[in-house]
Amino acid sequence: MKSITSIHKETQVTTDTFKLDKHPTSYKIKYTSKIKGKFKSQLRKTLKSISNLQTKLYAEDSQSLLIILQGMDTSGKDGTIKYLLKGINPQGVIVSSFKHPSTKELEHDFLWRHHIKLPEHGQIAIFNRSHYENVLISKVHPDLVIAERLHNHQHIDQINHEFWMQRYAQIKQFEKSCIESGTQVIKLFLNISKDEQRKRFIERIDNVDKHWKFSNADIEERKFWNKYQMVYEQAIKHSNTTEAPWFVIPADDKSLAHLLIGKIILRKLESMRPKFPAKTKKEMNFMKMAKINLLKEMA
Repeated sequence: MKSITSIHKETQVTTDTFKLDKHPTSYKIKYTSKIKGKFKSQLRKTLKSISNLQTKLYAEDSQSLLIILQGMDTSGKDGTIKYLLKGINPQGVIVSSFKHPSTKELEHDFLWRHHIKLPEHGQIAIFNRSHYENVLISKVHPDLVIAERLHNHQHIDQINHEFWMQRYAQIKQFEKSCIESGTQVIKLFLNISKDEQRKRFIERIDNVDKHWKFSNADIEERKFWNKYQMVYEQAIKHSNTTEAPWFVIPADDKSLAHLLIGKIILRKLESMRPKFPAKTKKEMNFMKMAKINLLKEMA
């Protein structure tokens, strides 16, 4: 079995010749009791370290982190968010889910609604789906672009190669601006197989407690599976940068996916080196006097 370190290295996209089908959706790990225990131990330590660094990030209040989660339906975005937020101070985290844009949102450029959801200083923001929907579902269904009422793009034949390349460039500029302003960016694609998606859809149908997750629209979108694989590949290839690289996570295995994502987030937070703000000499003296006076109250 490959080590978590070697699998982690393979998840990062590092080449302009990126091919999605070269990234596995699973590593077929045989979960013995020993392996299960090792995974749980590593994930527990990873989540604890993330929590400690997030506390420092929140206290420091000068930089922030944006985590972008993309993936096909049932790839595990919601479950990943739920699992990784364990032990984290909810005051320092904001989760935004981007569905079909509202009438107000359509009155602005496609990045507007994402700009206003960026994290404040000290925060971690998670985008459950993101600005990438505008080069994913919109590319599969270009009529969605027509609904944006863009100047000189009122007809399907105007939504051409140059249009999409411009969007990729706008997205890269948006993320570059975030980083330059102190918001680091992590981009995660949860790579699920078509067969595993089928199994998860059936599970939702068979389990009454999961009926609320089932959507007719998701089944309809499954018909475009091959096209979605193509547009994801293109989006990742054309928006991958040194400062904000993509990570392709094998999502058929939820335990492995959670551990890999946890380690990616931990490494990014470690690289940001958040620190508790230092107290001035005047503040330290005030604290000493405050303690003396508080102790006198006990006498």
